[in-house]
Amino acid sequence: MSKILIRGAKVLGGDPQDVLIDGGTIAEVGAGLSAEGAEVVEAGGKVLLPGLVDLHTHLREPGREDSETVLTGTRAAASGGYTAVFAMANTFPVADTAGVVEQVWRLGREHGYCDVRPVGAVTVGLEGRKLAELGAMHESAAGVTVFSDDGKCVHDAVIMRRALEYVKAFDGVVAQHAQEPRLTEGAQMNEGVVSAELGLGGWPAVAEESVIARDVLLADHVGSRVHICHLSTAGSVEIVRWAKSRGIRVTAEVTPHHLLLTDELVRTYDPVYKVNPPLRTERDVRALREALADGTIDIVATDHAPHPHEDKDCEWAAAAMGMVGLETALSVVQETMVDTGLLDWAGVADRMSFAPARIGRAEGHGRPVSAGEPANLTLVDTTYRGPVDPAGFASRSRNTPYEGRELPGRVTHTWLRGKATLVDGKLT
Repeated sequence: MSKILIRGAKVLGGDPQDVLIDGGTIAEVGAGLSAEGAEVVEAGGKVLLPGLVDLHTHLREPGREDSETVLTGTRAAASGGYTAVFAMANTFPVADTAGVVEQVWRLGREHGYCDVRPVGAVTVGLEGRKLAELGAMHESAAGVTVFSDDGKCVHDAVIMRRALEYVKAFDGVVAQHAQEPRLTEGAQMNEGVVSAELGLGGWPAVAEESVIARDVLLADHVGSRVHICHLSTAGSVEIVRWAKSRGIRVTAEVTPHHLLLTDELVRTYDPVYKVNPPLRTERDVRALREALADGTIDIVATDHAPHPHEDKDCEWAAAAMGMVGLETALSVVQETMVDTGLLDWAGVADRMSFAPARIGRAEGHGRPVSAGEPANLTLVDTTYRGPVDPAGFASRSRNTPYEGRELPGRVTHTWLRGKATLVDGKLT
């Protein structure tokens, strides 16, 4: 593998520096580095970040290849600046055995656009009745450390406690989809003024908050790690903030769409805005941004949820829940957090690379941009602003809520262990 000199990049938004990649490693970082024998990437004015890590991606394979495959999903990830993604377990068959998680892991290795870390199911078949093979999945070649029934809540407190006890033995983490099912039966959107006016079944904030409250107490009792998926309400923020003040081992994520969009968009009845958990109020959006800025919410995770055209282009009640997000996540974070002054680029690197890699134990990812570290990097033109065109997505699905919307920032290059997966905005 040839040498690559990234010239004049603002590393984590700081002063311009040169970064020399030799093989799969960062060889040197500094000003005025020699370009002898190296391919030169002119990066003046651009921001260089560690490769992004997504703790919450739906790749759909096996079973729903009409929505996404490991190949198309990892190509989308590379387009968005990601070098590692955690693939959720709600596939067909469910990733609840060592065999299935190894299949997903091997597909990721074969395609090579980013590393794929499978998430194992907490319960058999996501049915919430019996623990899945947590130990076997951890000991498999995939080395699973994160377990989640995402798409469904582990609603049984005894099962949740047992899962937390089990993963504690190898410092794993249970990632909870916080949704009390009895409180959300027939729910179509956030419960509030808009749902009342539209006559759609409401999804109350307490359905999320009550599960989070229970689970942080269980994690405290067991002394284990719990992670809250796609936190979406101001009340949830306060519960997590309280738990952290008590020293409870809880982490939390927010999606880009919950940082930007509100339930007012549901007035269009466009199913592209139908998502789980639902879009909330402007008050919730403000609370989520502030919590991400102050560290109460640890990370941004995309919850990339691809669906085929026919599952979204239908009446609201029948439409599937979910949005694609890998290729627009960094732009939304720039719009909501950087351009508003709530985070600098070092903060973005923490919330989208360092912290998710740490939570998921993704070795080799979320590392400093310094000599001797793996060359997992992404280069961003932060001065760009333009409309989102899903026709150009690498993802197999197009269910984005941002079509035609102008967003800032564009990933121009991504390197995975020194190998370019994206060059000048084009996949290699």
